[in-house]
Amino acid sequence: MQTRKGQSIEDQSMEIIEQEIGDHPYSGFEWQVVRRIIHSTADFDFARQNRIIFHKDAIKNGLGALREGKNIIVDVNGIIGLLNKQNLADYKNNVICDISNPQVVKEATKLNKTRAQTAMRMRADEMNDGIVVIGNAPTALLEVIQMIKEGITKPKLVVGIPVGFVCAAESKEDLQKIDIPYITNKGRKGGSPCAAAIINALYKIVRESSS
Repeated sequence: MQTRKGQSIEDQSMEIIEQEIGDHPYSGFEWQVVRRIIHSTADFDFARQNRIIFHKDAIKNGLGALREGKNIIVDVNGIIGLLNKQNLADYKNNVICDISNPQVVKEATKLNKTRAQTAMRMRADEMNDGIVVIGNAPTALLEVIQMIKEGITKPKLVVGIPVGFVCAAESKEDLQKIDIPYITNKGRKGGSPCAAAIINALYKIVRESSS
């Protein structure tokens, strides 16, 4: 679908964001990521007061993992639906979500844990050198943090941006205390659209840097 003078809706949307954003603390690749989150949510608050927080190696590690075809472990299927499928195919990244896996449901009941926690724990090996993307379940993020502390997994990047009122903000604060590259945000906001937007933005940077 085209808008004025053949400009795509996406391009025009990005132009509007640039016109309306005002002052913000981001530049370069970080701004491309934050701008994509705004594009997906229509929420300029993500760009203000350093709402999106980047570990110093987050962008570098994220781009490397995507280029190398590493796994992407997500907490809910909704994130998968929002990822650009052509990117996944071209770079051969395997997206894994076990939230509805019957084995996870059974094991979660046995361990008295949430399905989100159990799904993360069962994929410790696949997380190594990959990207963990959590947009909905704070318990999943807390489990990944614990697994990293235990030394049983070492992802290249953790995107921890769960939405909610219970433990969401706290889990993001805990994420910033570990020595693993991360992208997160302050407060209760987040969700699948934000999480997927971050990965889609990283893919766009990979493509542009390769051309």
